[in-house]
Amino acid sequence: MFDTLIKNGKLIDGSKVEVALEKGIIKAVASEINEPAREVIDLSGNSYLSAGWIDDHVHCYEKMNLYYDYPDQIGVQKGVTTVIDAGTTGAENIRDFYQLTKSVKTNVYALMNISKWGIVEQDELADLTKIQEDLVRSALAELPEFIVGIKARMSKTVVGENGITPLELAKKIQSENNDLPLMVHIGSAPPELEEVLTRMEKGDVLTHCFNGKPNGILDQATDQIKDFVWDAYKKGVVFDIGHGTDSFNFHVAETALKAGLKANSISTDIYIRNRTNGPVFDLATTLEKLRVVGYSWEEIIEKVTAVPAKISTWRRKVN
Repeated sequence: MFDTLIKNGKLIDGSKVEVALEKGIIKAVASEINEPAREVIDLSGNSYLSAGWIDDHVHCYEKMNLYYDYPDQIGVQKGVTTVIDAGTTGAENIRDFYQLTKSVKTNVYALMNISKWGIVEQDELADLTKIQEDLVRSALAELPEFIVGIKARMSKTVVGENGITPLELAKKIQSENNDLPLMVHIGSAPPELEEVLTRMEKGDVLTHCFNGKPNGILDQATDQIKDFVWDAYKKGVVFDIGHGTDSFNFHVAETALKAGLKANSISTDIYIRNRTNGPVFDLATTLEKLRVVGYSWEEIIEKVTAVPAKISTWRRKVN
């Protein structure tokens, strides 16, 4: 006997679905479940069900000053079951972050910043001495279930005079640690986007993919997707929304869609200021924007469920 049985729900495509739970864990999903349950919730075909939403780019280590938030306020309170903090913390403070996440309802994971203190200051990768491979390796060994990858922010205000070097160090760390997932933030040059994309490989995640900056994916003179961007997309670099405060542009997103280049995953880059003041507010608002751009609801749901779940466990050596 199940604890709870949800009857007569529907998926985003309108097909019928029922879900059985036991001790808070989903035990069965089918178009019809006829086994008994202590509690039956009948949705009468009026409500949609989906897998739990995953926001794979957030900032929710509350002890930071620049980018921070609170997991449950951007998670379960906003209808999001799982969040992945994208590089707020590094090897020196990620353990404290992990301890804080034990007391929240939202499932929290982390991409660890290659800079050892994370985003304490805007230019965390301007000082290469903060990138210490032994500290990264130690944290990964200690928190293998919490740390699902690493993060490198590759834009002018972050790397200072170091150009492409932090990404090269990130790729070295990645290759020496079982090819764990790598997310790369892009913004203003230097480094040039072409430099970044030529070093990224299949399964690496490019976040802020539809920003409207000159160093973005769109050639502003021709209003076309740059050739080297297509090369990266076709080789399997994952294009992630990472909406943020100023990293999403409707025209870029619409132009890319018309050309056949779709974002692989949808995320918010949410933190307390762009949540309370906008333009992000929550993951649901970001999903609605992608619907306005022209994505179907079916693919939108996939991009916040199945796709980020796969990315967070990606290993090129076994795929």
